[in-house]
Amino acid sequence: MQLLPGDFVLMFDRTDTGPSNISLSPCSTTTTTVSPNSGAAAAATTTPDCTAHSILLDLHTNLLHPYPLATNPWCSSGALLPNGTLLQTGGFSSGDRVSRLFSLSTGWVELPSSLAARRWYASDVILPDGRVLVLGGRRQFNFEFFPHNSGDPTSPELTFFPFLEETMELDVENNLYPFLHLLPDGMVFVFANDRAVVFDPYNRAPLRRLPPVPGGVPRNYPSSGSSVLLPLQPEKPSHAEVLVCGGAPRGAYHLALRNGTFVAADRTCARISPTVDDDVGYSGETPAWVVEEMPVARVMGDMVLLPTGDVLIVNGAAAGTAGWELGRTPVTTPVMYSPEKMIGERFRSMASTTIPRMYHSSATLDTYGRVLVGGSNPHVGYVFTNVTYPTELSLEAFLPPYMDAKLDGVRPRIVAAPAEVGYGETTAVRFAVVGVSSGEVVGVGEVRVVAVAPAFATHSFGMNQRVVEMAVGRVVEMDVGVFEVEVAAPPTPGVAPPGYYLWFVVHDGVPSSAAWVRMRPLGPGA
Repeated sequence: MQLLPGDFVLMFDRTDTGPSNISLSPCSTTTTTVSPNSGAAAAATTTPDCTAHSILLDLHTNLLHPYPLATNPWCSSGALLPNGTLLQTGGFSSGDRVSRLFSLSTGWVELPSSLAARRWYASDVILPDGRVLVLGGRRQFNFEFFPHNSGDPTSPELTFFPFLEETMELDVENNLYPFLHLLPDGMVFVFANDRAVVFDPYNRAPLRRLPPVPGGVPRNYPSSGSSVLLPLQPEKPSHAEVLVCGGAPRGAYHLALRNGTFVAADRTCARISPTVDDDVGYSGETPAWVVEEMPVARVMGDMVLLPTGDVLIVNGAAAGTAGWELGRTPVTTPVMYSPEKMIGERFRSMASTTIPRMYHSSATLDTYGRVLVGGSNPHVGYVFTNVTYPTELSLEAFLPPYMDAKLDGVRPRIVAAPAEVGYGETTAVRFAVVGVSSGEVVGVGEVRVVAVAPAFATHSFGMNQRVVEMAVGRVVEMDVGVFEVEVAAPPTPGVAPPGYYLWFVVHDGVPSSAAWVRMRPLGPGA
């Protein structure tokens, strides 16, 4: 899933599982490869497909718009480009070396053979210069850029990345969909299996290795945990912390696959500050992981950053791993993690759902501050009956506690916000609060403004998900219940890469709906 500017959510599925439930007119011509995992011999056939495998949800009307897909994006990766176009990279068979661009005006535009290597289970991260780093994938120990260094789309370049070879386990891997986070200094944090490195994507400098997470539990596909970069704060913009939660013990995949033994998932979260922070007293010590326990064990969970700075952990299973039919015991109770609280007080259990969301489920924040939760298909094809966990096509909205109608009196509503800002610029956001009387003071301490980068969510990881809190200045009453807050835009593209963000005003801990604001890229292309 990917939230797009204009309040649309793009969702898509593999193209080789047969007809979907949404008609497509006119029919598209799709090359379909039957997966060897399905028990059939691999064979490519070109047939008309009159159903859609890609849809666009309009959040204002809840209407669905189908779009044709020419190649297979199964287990692919993506990033929202600075111009608001979705870059979507790789997939399976016909799609494994394809880049795709999606915008409302063009639909899908496919760029065949634009990737230097097949990208299946790879990850993408947007960089400070607006390029996208595409790293890893099945048996790919390398990375490349989009667009390419040479500027020639016909000659993509590869850079060897030995860390992925070091972290691969034979027959299991446990390092697919590596967790990538852009740090404020422009370095990239990479987590694979049970350990992490920090590296400079622009120069072939040595990796800075971080210690393994205590316990040795793999946390990448198929032992799928999840990870987020915790919210960046204006008073210490160079400081970053990464949180990694859940996973499955080593050997769990083979036990589930070979003899139907479903091992309990991991219940720990590990947190580390990988940055060199002179402003917070960094003195050269090796960064260390701090390990905490979730209320329940979880594999295949999704972590979603909220505008309040909290992290929602949702979906997944309490036993087994990712993969066809390999998960058991759905975890239907979301958990809220509050990073600013003391250890031992950070986790709260939320209201449960009745729908299991396991393998191939996703979750993402929307413009209203809800968390959209959808999908789940642990089967090779669409299976709706006579199975324990049927294919799930529904979409739910999880309402965080701040959506409670009892808080409407303090809930801000954005009246005006800039369409675009530059780095370090001072701007203003105007908002209304219905429960504030004339002359009542709304102070700086009660008002925060945060920028949220929407994620490309797949396989338990929200790529490029980011929350940046911005420094606020004066808050001035413009009319009865209407205020204007002075806001300092993020200082550098390392803190907030160029592109579109959701800006939320948070008043007394309650966020508004968001306004779309573009961070203007640096350089002549701005």
